[in-house]
Amino acid sequence: MASTVTLEKTTTVQSGGGTDAGSPRTVRSPLLMKGRKVGDCGGGEDATDKCCGRRRCELVSYDRLPEFLKHNEFIVDHYRSEWPIKEALLSAFSIHNETINVWTHLIGFFVFLAFTTCAATMVPMEYEASHSHLATTSTGRLPNITGNAMALMTSDYSAEGAVADTIIMKALLRNASVETEAAAAAALSSAPGHRVARWPFYAYLCGAMFCLLMSSACHLLACHSEHASYVLLRLDYAGITALIVTSFYPLVYYTFLCDPLVQALYLGFITASGAAAVAVSLLPVFERPELRWARAGLFACMGMSGLVPIVHKMVVFGARPEAVVTTGYEMAMGAAYLAGVAVYATRVPERWMPGRFDLAGHSHQLFHVLVIAGAYAHYLAGLVYLGWRDMDGC
Repeated sequence: MASTVTLEKTTTVQSGGGTDAGSPRTVRSPLLMKGRKVGDCGGGEDATDKCCGRRRCELVSYDRLPEFLKHNEFIVDHYRSEWPIKEALLSAFSIHNETINVWTHLIGFFVFLAFTTCAATMVPMEYEASHSHLATTSTGRLPNITGNAMALMTSDYSAEGAVADTIIMKALLRNASVETEAAAAAALSSAPGHRVARWPFYAYLCGAMFCLLMSSACHLLACHSEHASYVLLRLDYAGITALIVTSFYPLVYYTFLCDPLVQALYLGFITASGAAAVAVSLLPVFERPELRWARAGLFACMGMSGLVPIVHKMVVFGARPEAVVTTGYEMAMGAAYLAGVAVYATRVPERWMPGRFDLAGHSHQLFHVLVIAGAYAHYLAGLVYLGWRDMDGC
């Protein structure tokens, strides 16, 4: 019955009201014509004036969107508007202006899930093998030293040199015992049960996966309704905050492992900042398009605060190669994130050629790729931190 009303409305516009609504000629509704954009979608006054008819959902242009879906006027076409959940989910496998946004971060999520699995299985095995070899070579010194002492006992033994040889033999045996005890203590302290805590590294991986998954879900399902858009955008902002906050955890925890006070201060500050950012993002005004720069600035400032512990690390551990390598990875991460924020805020290249980058190449897609690149750089830094503290401890 709803489609009949729509067809009658369409016929009335085309014929000025002189055509019978029951005529077969009224069946050719624009809502059901394949490959056509719908000109009367979004912001309609009744429930029948939607983008989805009974047979298929259509893509619409920017000026036909409801206000809650208007985020970037430089992307002018190929929008989904108020689609049912089922059709919105299935649209992941169709072409529209959010397809690449959905898949860049969905693929990234599975990549980081694989990284987490590898870190949980491969890294401890390699660590145990290397330390087992170290313990074997260390404890293997005793037979060599004892053998030297026994050789000394049986070589050129005479009455005149008996006392001197006995003193030397006892000294060698005593040294062997001390070295063996030291090697055993070192092997015990380096045993798998005494490995450095892994939770900061896994917290970062979980933060990255949460960010990527929430971003993908938001781009896929926010077109369903205004309420869905509101909830999913908040989850998206929370995911960005989680990624930034948990990026600090490996850096701060492993660098200042031997200074619990400094470690606690840095971790407490960034965690509190993240909680405040999530609280601010809950405000409805936070998602308004004109506050794009405010959102970008908030997340950029949170990320830039990471320079403080990085500089502190280089002052204290600048001579260590692990500190230099991890700082290089962190600089690469920061450069990727800042480039992504700049592209997101300025909306280039689509602002230079509106409509040209609707499907591929627009700023948000570039932002997604740069986020994944930065997250991967920090993952590599995390592996270096683990190797450093597993070997040296505190």
